[in-house]
Amino acid sequence: MTIWTAPAVDRKVEPKVGDERTLLEGWLEFHRDTLLMKCAGLTAEQLKQPSVEPSNLTLLGLVRHMALVERSWFRMRAAGEDLPWLYTSDDNLDGDFDDVADADAEADFATYRAELEHVRAAAAGLPLEHEFKTSRHPAISLRWVYLHMIEEYARHNGHADLLRERIDGTTGD
Repeated sequence: MTIWTAPAVDRKVEPKVGDERTLLEGWLEFHRDTLLMKCAGLTAEQLKQPSVEPSNLTLLGLVRHMALVERSWFRMRAAGEDLPWLYTSDDNLDGDFDDVADADAEADFATYRAELEHVRAAAAGLPLEHEFKTSRHPAISLRWVYLHMIEEYARHNGHADLLRERIDGTTGD
């Protein structure tokens, strides 16, 4: 029996020059790849290993969370797609993090990668100036979403770095 491990990632170098969209998309792709790089080579059980009690923070939880956040900001809000939430419900707002013990890591990685393809397609058809509203904000631009997502990944990639070091001692990049 072959044990599934998170696949290796060929992380793209972030762009140093280009127009605004090229730089925003390039940095976001860099951070997406960084999260996957922090998971590469780990088994499902390792990906489910929490940081320290009482935290429920795991690498698999981060992958699930980012799939949810990508869908939420780019597809549901910015593009206005009517989609269900991933991993969460009204009864379990933290299902992306809470429900990893019985999760299928391979399926969750496939969901994440598929979500990125859908997000890229949804965002490609919108200008950075595109605006939408939420229940708390009368106007948010797609530009803001890119910046927010870069920040979100940067913060969680710091968490991922610490989680990976705890699992097998791997540090860096």
